[in-house]
Amino acid sequence: MTFRNTRTIDPGLHRQATRARLVIAVMLFVTVVINYLDRANLSVAMPAIADEYGLTPQAQGLLLSAFGWTYAALQIPGGWLIDRVSPRILYPACLILWSLATAFMGLAGGFVALIVLRLLVGVLEAPAYPINNRVATTWFPDKERATAIGFYTSGQFIGLALLTPVLTWLQTAFSWHWVFIVTGAVGVVWGVVWYVVYREPRASKANEAEIAHIADGGGLVDIEADIRAASQEKKKFDVKDFAYVLRSRKLWGIYLGQFCLTSTLWFFLTWFPTYLVDYRGMDFIQSGFLVSLPYLAALVGVLLSGVVSDALLRRGRSLGFARKGPIIAGLLLSTAMIGANFTDSTALVITFLCIAFFGNGFASITWSLVSALAPERLLGTTGGMFNFIGNLSSIATPIVIGFLVSETSFAPGFAYITLVTLAGIASYVFLVGRVERIPDRADGGVRDVTQARGARPPSGT
Repeated sequence: MTFRNTRTIDPGLHRQATRARLVIAVMLFVTVVINYLDRANLSVAMPAIADEYGLTPQAQGLLLSAFGWTYAALQIPGGWLIDRVSPRILYPACLILWSLATAFMGLAGGFVALIVLRLLVGVLEAPAYPINNRVATTWFPDKERATAIGFYTSGQFIGLALLTPVLTWLQTAFSWHWVFIVTGAVGVVWGVVWYVVYREPRASKANEAEIAHIADGGGLVDIEADIRAASQEKKKFDVKDFAYVLRSRKLWGIYLGQFCLTSTLWFFLTWFPTYLVDYRGMDFIQSGFLVSLPYLAALVGVLLSGVVSDALLRRGRSLGFARKGPIIAGLLLSTAMIGANFTDSTALVITFLCIAFFGNGFASITWSLVSALAPERLLGTTGGMFNFIGNLSSIATPIVIGFLVSETSFAPGFAYITLVTLAGIASYVFLVGRVERIPDRADGGVRDVTQARGARPPSGT
């Protein structure tokens, strides 16, 4: 991944800009790998857990959805918290605690204990992606941000693609319990690393030239100081902030679009291994290998999306075209999933699913629209609402598919995901409209920081 300095540095800054933001991108990438391993490890272990406890498809759907209940419910409080607590403190605290809950799943003695611990993982992972967006908005200028988001988002797929076979091997060689123990231990170690290494731009090893490059390009390098100043002026919780981010048609466009996009993702994170084992008759090792292929396709899609989006922006295309174009194109490709209903060939099924998941990855720069549209003071609140509504799919997808499929046919599950994806395309086309930052509330008691600095809002269609 290459980030280019497009600004001529003031000679008064004395030296060439550093690249400290590249370290931040790598840190986000590793964190996302761990985050998604802890979301998907249950799907790897589910066939073995279902055999051990005699779970029906409906019971499996309930267990697979447990994470989503609390994860979605805590997005809004999590977003509010992100606007008040530094990522250096909040992220490692959440990471270590959710990793401990994950490890304890390997020690659980029954179905109820697994559900309770899975609910707890959802609580503690809730702030993760809004924090990622907060860090990316702080550290990267507009013309690099989609590439950065695409890069760290790719961690969710490269980790699953490369490490799912490792998890299936652990399960086969030892037992499903070790899938959770190992992934949990890795997260605890990385939480300590994040706390030791991460700093805001002005407290980091970035020099003044790099900070100027980020700030002049639209990166919010002083967001922590701005939030601190705003909180001193307005200390009390204000429900009007949440009402405000629910009144915008543009924001509803990305909220609903995210629900539709992540519905495909949650199929792959929950039911996909079970589909291969129970509906395609594969063993654990074979299914572990085939599961990795769509993840690799999604990885390619994610990496291309950010690069293509930022390249379009650098070549003069509007912000709206550069951001929404890859999202809509990716959603169109995701509808290829329905092809799996019309073939008995395992090779063709995997091909259709690889195309669909490539498209899902190509559309995954949706957080760049949160960065572009959200009122600056309410970036965390908007991100929390976006992730809350988007991740209602983590509840709906496992449960709806569990009730739609029969013991012998998975076809209704693929039909459901395809219809939801088409609804997502309509949402981005008809609701989002022109891409420009939404101003703060007129009665917010705090000035719109963007306008106060004299910054021009991004434009696009």
